Amino acid sequence: MAAVGPIALRGLLVAPRGPLVAHRGLHSCPRTFAGHNRWSKVRNVKGPRDAARGHRFQRLAAMLRLAAREGGPDPSLNAALANVMAQCRSSNMPKATMAAAIGPAHRSTPELRFLLEVRGPSGTAIVVDVLTDNARRTHHDLRLLLSRYGATLAEGVKHGFEERGVIAVDAKDLRGRAVTMEAALEAALEAGAHDVLQDEHCVKFLCSPSALQDVRNLLEALGLRPLSATVELFPRNVVNVPEETQNAAQRLLRALSDHPDVLHVYHNLQ
Repeated sequence: MAAVGPIALRGLLVAPRGPLVAHRGLHSCPRTFAGHNRWSKVRNVKGPRDAARGHRFQRLAAMLRLAAREGGPDPSLNAALANVMAQCRSSNMPKATMAAAIGPAHRSTPELRFLLEVRGPSGTAIVVDVLTDNARRTHHDLRLLLSRYGATLAEGVKHGFEERGVIAVDAKDLRGRAVTMEAALEAALEAGAHDVLQDEHCVKFLCSPSALQDVRNLLEALGLRPLSATVELFPRNVVNVPEETQNAAQRLLRALSDHPDVLHVYHNLQ
């Protein structure tokens, strides 16, 4: 009689005149990566980061062209250009990119800089700083964008803002030491700044626009590392709005900031 092999019965191997042997079936399923493979990292992390970097470089290049056209291509004779170049270096813009922006500035298409005054959701005040080579196109695009987010152009909005000089310095001084708030306040008193704002990346000193370069030079003399010196708009009063309005206003601000012809967006949202 031929030998009888094991018989499969309900997941068990039954051996004639022998013990029961457990049988575990093998199951296969498609391999999943849950977003942790290399392509996911490129798509979800590097992609948006590179897009933001390119957008920032585009704005800085436009500011370089404008400064070079108005004051000449020599930064030693053009304080505005020297300041924008300092901002470019702090953002790690390559020298070749800076040179390409400055070089053809005198023969590039003329660009116009202007401010748009906007009333956003719940009457929030917004001022948009625009630089474009086609004012009609940009004005049309921004009007469509505003209508999409429930905002409109309005006169008199700028009166709710005031100009201040802003000197941003590195979070570490020239000796590589962290700039504490106490040290920043002492430097502000010596340099003639009115106020100090601090975040994880830099320390900002506020002053009157007319004293901008003097304060910058004094801060550098005190051992700090200036990154930029600009005149910006600050709201005279900030407003608190309901959460749903806050979300709508934030979406509007992001959409405006992402427009390629917008340099800065100022608002009075808390």
